[in-house]
Amino acid sequence: MNAIAVASSIDDLPVGAKVDATPAHLPGPITIEGRYGRVERLDVVRHGLSLWEAFANHDHIWTYMSAYGPFATYSEFADWLSSRVKLNDPYSYVVVDHSGRAEGISTLMRIRTDMRACEVGHIVYSLALQRTPLATEAQYLLARYAFETLGYRRYEWNCNSLNAPSRRAALRFGFTFEGIMRQHMIAKGRNRDTACFAMLDSEWPRAKVAFEFWLDPENFDREGRQRRKLEDIRNSL
Repeated sequence: MNAIAVASSIDDLPVGAKVDATPAHLPGPITIEGRYGRVERLDVVRHGLSLWEAFANHDHIWTYMSAYGPFATYSEFADWLSSRVKLNDPYSYVVVDHSGRAEGISTLMRIRTDMRACEVGHIVYSLALQRTPLATEAQYLLARYAFETLGYRRYEWNCNSLNAPSRRAALRFGFTFEGIMRQHMIAKGRNRDTACFAMLDSEWPRAKVAFEFWLDPENFDREGRQRRKLEDIRNSL
């Protein structure tokens, strides 16, 4: 007997739980202040030169970007930034330290407001920003914005499967590994398998508490070294 024929009505078939289908909001040109710096909308005039100085002569930071970088000149880089500002998806933000220097870029992308899902990606951090409290805080601020202000229920992190630092970062931040999309892209003429991670709105409250405990100044010694790892804090909750 056909399995479908066994069910006498749609009520006999398994279906997903009902959810609020109100669309999420699109990201906007906001500034999100944190303890160690801020995240704000990319602006070529205000951020271009600072980003160029932060990224120049460090070509390896562009290795896993799928379609752009590194750049040979500031003019070429500024043109690329200008093209990014015009896009609503990905929507580009800049990570700015307390001195006002732009040290990194992070975007909200693959935005599906009807599904209330989006991805954080196209992340490029200067060497000075990497492995700092601000680097982590910037991801906390964007996640909080996506879940609590914009209303997304699924927040994704996808990266080249060979990008071990990015995969470690996703797990450290509290994303769950969901699998590998094989031969997902041709990136700069090379095959890219994509490692897929996601965080759900139901998982955000725990991740948020862990972020906030980790970012507390009391979690760092006089040399700025962390006392407790973010993963350990989250696992203890």
